[in-house]
Amino acid sequence: MNKAKAPVAVLDSGIGGISVLKELIKLMPNEKFIYFGDFVNAPYGTKTMEQVRDITVKNTKMLMDMGAKALVVACNTATGAAVRALREMYPDFPLVGIEPAVKPAMHDRPHPTVLIMATPLTLKQEKFEALLKRVATEDATIIRLPCPGLMEIIDAGHVEGEKMDAYLKDLFKDIPKDTVDAVVLGCTHYPHAREAIVKALGKNVTVYDGGYGTAKEAKRRIEAAGLSASETQVGSVTFLNGEKYPEKIKLAERFLYDA
Repeated sequence: MNKAKAPVAVLDSGIGGISVLKELIKLMPNEKFIYFGDFVNAPYGTKTMEQVRDITVKNTKMLMDMGAKALVVACNTATGAAVRALREMYPDFPLVGIEPAVKPAMHDRPHPTVLIMATPLTLKQEKFEALLKRVATEDATIIRLPCPGLMEIIDAGHVEGEKMDAYLKDLFKDIPKDTVDAVVLGCTHYPHAREAIVKALGKNVTVYDGGYGTAKEAKRRIEAAGLSASETQVGSVTFLNGEKYPEKIKLAERFLYDA
């Protein structure tokens, strides 16, 4: 079998990774993608590092056994918990994780106040602290904001409306909104609620997420491995868990194909 024809797997705890899949399709329209939302084990952000690592390793093996030629871990929490271990286990397998887009948020303006929204576990991870030390500027003010429950609201399809607005109002109640220059969406679910977040924080805030950078790196690694699909191949997306979670798959399709 020509391995270049094999699919690229995209893994997330739910439908958040659709925000990354959108960027992947834009950059690699001829690729076949399989999207696995791990609705059984969601949410990841309130689990321990060990639990998330074990779940992600198990799911990765499953996707490799299905014939995936590459894997995009489209979940910040799973990336921090498992990607290093996965690269040690599968050194020749093209594998890309995601991290919060902190660097551009820090460097796009002088003296920024940067609000970083993420799951509680992501903000506790050593990988996140190492990222901050690597890219933070001395004149930046950093506000870490854990967002327990936000992923679940988005996974239920409430990306706008009263439920989302009420959650954000309470989440931001102690944030000095007028001073926030940038907000980093440190979970792949959060870009689906971008408009509601901007409305809650104020129109002048600039929003950053890691989806495009992750897609760009995935494309680079697939090309480097000589596994890019031919330009004549028709791209496609296959959603796993469709039989067990038909309502979630419908929501994922809505997030992917709606403007």
